[in-house]
Amino acid sequence: MENNKQSVIAFVLITVIFFAFMLYNGRMNAKYEEEQQKAKLEQAMEQMTQVASESVNTPNESVNTPSTQPMEQSPVEEVQPQVEPQDIETATLENDVLRIEFTSLGGRPYDVVLKEYTKYAPKNERNELVHLFQPETSSFSVSMYIRQQLRNVQISTGDKNFSIIGIDKRDDASVITFRLSLEEDAWIDYIYTLYQSGKPERDYMLDYKIAFHNIAPLMANQTSIGIDWTARTFQNERSYKNENMYTTLVYHFPNEIGVEDLGIGNAEKEKNVGSALDWVSFKQQYFSSTLIALDKKLSYADMAYTTEKEGSGFIKKFEMHSAVAYTPQTSKYDFSFYFGPNKFAVLKSITNANGESLSLERIIPLGWVISTIVSRWLVIPTFDFLREYISSFGLIILLLTIMVKILISPLTYKSYLSTAKMRVIKPEIDQLNEKYPKQSDAMKKQQETMALYRKAGINPMGGCLPMLIQMPIIIAMFRFFPASIELRGQSFLWSSDLSSYDSILQLPFSIPFYGDHVSLFALLMAVSMYFMSYMTYQQTSSQPGMAGMKFMTLYIMPVMMLFWFNDYSSGLCYYYFLSTLITIAQTFIIRRMIDDEKLHNKIKAHMKNNNGKKSRFQMKLEEKLKEREARR
Repeated sequence: MENNKQSVIAFVLITVIFFAFMLYNGRMNAKYEEEQQKAKLEQAMEQMTQVASESVNTPNESVNTPSTQPMEQSPVEEVQPQVEPQDIETATLENDVLRIEFTSLGGRPYDVVLKEYTKYAPKNERNELVHLFQPETSSFSVSMYIRQQLRNVQISTGDKNFSIIGIDKRDDASVITFRLSLEEDAWIDYIYTLYQSGKPERDYMLDYKIAFHNIAPLMANQTSIGIDWTARTFQNERSYKNENMYTTLVYHFPNEIGVEDLGIGNAEKEKNVGSALDWVSFKQQYFSSTLIALDKKLSYADMAYTTEKEGSGFIKKFEMHSAVAYTPQTSKYDFSFYFGPNKFAVLKSITNANGESLSLERIIPLGWVISTIVSRWLVIPTFDFLREYISSFGLIILLLTIMVKILISPLTYKSYLSTAKMRVIKPEIDQLNEKYPKQSDAMKKQQETMALYRKAGINPMGGCLPMLIQMPIIIAMFRFFPASIELRGQSFLWSSDLSSYDSILQLPFSIPFYGDHVSLFALLMAVSMYFMSYMTYQQTSSQPGMAGMKFMTLYIMPVMMLFWFNDYSSGLCYYYFLSTLITIAQTFIIRRMIDDEKLHNKIKAHMKNNNGKKSRFQMKLEEKLKEREARR
């Protein structure tokens, strides 16, 4: 009894220390971020002062990364005078799923609208279309050096006004051409092609070609041209916290299967990659803006993001500074933009000119290697198959849950049987406890306990191994629901959106780690977990050490899950609620199938006929125990 009290006190202290550490760590991180901001500001001021003190003229020398080289403004104006607002033109390309507005200032897309998706709005008025970015929230520029008299002058297309040469409407695509004239017979063309809807792999793609005409004689001695891209992503989902968790910058190396990212966080993150890249993606929870290099890879990439404040209407501001190789023989560059949803089937279908996969589907976070395999080859195909015949996503999740539980039911049975064996030999375990009551005999008691298990044919890990085998499926489902855009906007029962949390009560205040609302699906999940934990505790309370775990398993874990999942996808909470209910039902059925008295008699018969042969695991375990006893 005293040991149980000590265990309870220990778990309470651990919980208090955990939450205290979280609060302390959050404050320290905020203080650290503030100091970092001050340091960066001071560094930027020093750089500006240093640049201002340098000579205006730039020597004629080789330039490798022009996008990062600061230049004076006056020589740039010699290439093109300052642009007046009335000189700026706009144009629009669209198909059934995408509308892109272009501006002649920079010759770039400045407003991208997904016509099939609406952003979350209060009172469930989902009528405002999703904008990946808008004029005031993005920039895109190509930079290079050209010769002017005795100077090398950096020009950046972002602040140059292009001429719209024309829009070509074809049966399968629309093409718009922008032109920036450098001299009378030398210019740069930006050619954008948006395909008509019909092929998923092309619907959200915007081809982007940079074509040079007679500019080689004008170009300075350089080996690359720079590409600079920034964008602030809007908050499109109900939960800022949840959307921010899945918003990051993702990039892909050539000939690699997986992808890399900057990770998630609530502050600033940056990374400088010095090797070639296939593409860089500004990834949100359900949508992405991706720049894909087709004929020439990105030479490097300096990438960063800063997290916007909650309530600002934005999630993150992304930055990407890169370059592509240049030689005097270079006449064009081929790129593509992907502006669209993070839908697995669509992203997987996108290939390069050689028909090779670009691995864009890897931006969807499906977990570590094994859980990714489970999601790609089991969960997603099954989900897509059910969608073809069933319109209710609540019913689809129910059927998917039943299929998963049937699939792992042999493991569930084996785990319960192992637990039952441990329970029915409790009288023999009690005899050993009476035989070795002293703490000094703990090693001998442990050795004889292992010998008893061996004779009875019981594997002490038999109840844990089936659970470990199920973990990839559990993780796959945990990753799948928050990343599945198919659930977005789908209502079921009281939940208006299965991709976001359901709220049956809005609180006038916010509870730390919990939030300012009450999610009924999360509450039902926590209650079902309590009953499942209670049943499990009844089955395992006779095992050594389990009595002290009662407070943790029955109370702490369900409460922690309630706090954790209150802001999560209601579809995920609904799945875990169903899964726990089915597990409870399976436990009742299996309990009826297994007779404890018959099982005990069977174990006794096995102990009589057992020849005492030890498994390798048991032999190694006993050797370790003997070594420990010898050291004592």
